[in-house]
Amino acid sequence: MAPLTDEDRILIRILRNEKLFNAHQMMKEFPSRKWNKRTLNRLIKQIDATGMSNSRKADTGRKRSVRTLANIELVEELICSQNSNPGTSKSPREIERATGISRSTVRRIAKNDLNLKVYRRRVVQKLSDADSAKRLAACKRLKKRMTDEKIDRTWFTDEKIFTVQTPTNTQNDRVYANVRFKRDVTPARLLKGRKHFSLSVMVSLAVSKLGKTAPFFVTPKAKVNSVYYCDEVLAQGLLPDIRQLSGVDGYVFQQDGAPAHRSRHTVAYLKANVPEFIEPENWPPNSPDLNPVDYSIWGCLQQLVYREPIRNVDHLKRVIIRCWAEINQELVDSAIDKWSGRVNAVILAHGGHIEHLFD
Repeated sequence: MAPLTDEDRILIRILRNEKLFNAHQMMKEFPSRKWNKRTLNRLIKQIDATGMSNSRKADTGRKRSVRTLANIELVEELICSQNSNPGTSKSPREIERATGISRSTVRRIAKNDLNLKVYRRRVVQKLSDADSAKRLAACKRLKKRMTDEKIDRTWFTDEKIFTVQTPTNTQNDRVYANVRFKRDVTPARLLKGRKHFSLSVMVSLAVSKLGKTAPFFVTPKAKVNSVYYCDEVLAQGLLPDIRQLSGVDGYVFQQDGAPAHRSRHTVAYLKANVPEFIEPENWPPNSPDLNPVDYSIWGCLQQLVYREPIRNVDHLKRVIIRCWAEINQELVDSAIDKWSGRVNAVILAHGGHIEHLFD
């Protein structure tokens, strides 16, 4: 048998003090923990010897609150990750299973007794030590190079796939019904159909304080290599609008580090066709958190697009065009104004994640 963990010891103390469980009852209640009866009896003897037993007469009247000091300590131990071991915290549901304390009580203890706040986890790009080092170095170069005047004339670009089927957040997709059991709810209300492969379209666009391009739709099933990217996405899609909106004073072109963007063919094309661009080695890797289109514009556009059910790809394209027209320049300017602050944040984080700083 493995030695008792700190979590085991706290749970055993709760079971003894609050429920007066003996070793046999504890082993029966939590068989998965594989406790040893002799070890339990020895620990129970120690607990009783401290005089901390909370036994009480059966006729004391009013039921004791479950929010006891011992339970508060137990919840605090289980609900918070240790700084040296992140990701070890237990959810209220897991704490209920492990201790018998109800989820509602766990939440009340967390909020009222421990004064804890709830924060939603975010999915971010995974960064290796090498990625962080490259992000840090690139951001330092960008900070020196990108003056306020240049930032105001920089075109930030990106691509995104939109699906015909509306994306859903299952955590927020709930049904309220005046029935006792879930099985009594009509299946059509609880179940939402999903195609195995949803039809989709890839959209490319660019924004700056000078304006925004029209969305460019990538040809279905097209192989987006450097040739297609230069001849179609740039030459036929983004660059004509960028040139028209930028006037004669020049501009800076930005793109991420996708393979088609950093190829020698693309780099040569950009050198010949744009006044200035951020070279692949100077754009931080794995950094959607530094592209205004990615950290701000796409989310706004997606919310607008999926206000209505999408019937097919043609309908999706029409809706994207219409909703893109609703995105005003103030929103674009606001997103770009945050760019310098994000670059500085990456430098302060030594190339690490910054998404949690800007929610």
